[in-house]
Amino acid sequence: MSDSTNPEEFYAKLKKQLQDTAMWPAEYLYKFIVPTKGEKVTQVEDIFDNMGAVINTKQSKKGTYTSVSINVRMKDPDHVIAKYKEVADKVEGVISL
Repeated sequence: MSDSTNPEEFYAKLKKQLQDTAMWPAEYLYKFIVPTKGEKVTQVEDIFDNMGAVINTKQSKKGTYTSVSINVRMKDPDHVIAKYKEVADKVEGVISL
């Protein structure tokens, strides 16, 4: 999400795109960049715990950041957006892609 975009405008646009491009429920791929230091990666993984998510992680070349890809079946666009907001609220320094 760019700094110049209002978060609510961004989520409204994302919801419209999701409604227009998929039949729900559907598989959705989340991608996050998380500082490797501390428990940040575990915090993101815990948010998607018990959802049947397939989670892949990959550290950056210097090990400073970790890419977290999460493939999970979501009920509808509102649930997709709710998870983005939950990650943003609970995990400091996360970047959503």
